[in-house]
Amino acid sequence: MPPQTDAPFPSTYPQPGPVLDSAPTRIDAGDRHVEVLLSLRDPCLVLLGNVLSPEECAALIEAARPRLARSLTVHTPTGSEELNAHRTSDGMFFERGESPLLRTIEARLARLLHWPPENCEPLQVLHYRPGTQYEPHHDYFDPTEPGTPSLLRRGGQRLATLVLYLNTPEQGGGTIFPDLGLEVAPRQGNAVFFRYDRPHPSSRTLHGGAPVLAGEKWVATQWMREQRFD
Repeated sequence: MPPQTDAPFPSTYPQPGPVLDSAPTRIDAGDRHVEVLLSLRDPCLVLLGNVLSPEECAALIEAARPRLARSLTVHTPTGSEELNAHRTSDGMFFERGESPLLRTIEARLARLLHWPPENCEPLQVLHYRPGTQYEPHHDYFDPTEPGTPSLLRRGGQRLATLVLYLNTPEQGGGTIFPDLGLEVAPRQGNAVFFRYDRPHPSSRTLHGGAPVLAGEKWVATQWMREQRFD
């Protein structure tokens, strides 16, 4: 397990992410080619296109819709979950590999990001209505919080996040990165991947979901862990 300090993970430590050494414009993800639309090196952040088809996006939404409930956040002092006024979406988690659609998408993401599905949390779908948002936060588990050891027992630390856009809102709903002065516009089928090189604010991966101003927003999120997540 990498050190839980503000020092970056060792460069030799396995980390998920697309391979961009040859500056590709497209990546072979097995059953489709994914487009590289934008990339940053520090922190590692990549905007990807054509990750999901419109039909896959619609199918994920319809499979998730009857299972939605108010989204929870991690209560870091205890490692449990709680309602949080900073997160006003509805959401649900699929079971890993629960349907042919999920297995197809998981295999594609595994090839794209070079990370096994069993080392990922199951895909989560979130639904934002007008006015709802998720205020800026970090996805890693803060090593200074007393509840973190219990969270790390299920797969270790989170290393990276993939946000998949299942629809295109009429207005608003971008993914914001305040430390980078960046806002990613949500476009159906696109995804943004970002990796935190340390569980510390100096990773500059503070991010949030900007308020939806018109229409609605559907996203799917996958978090990558160090080890097998059970």
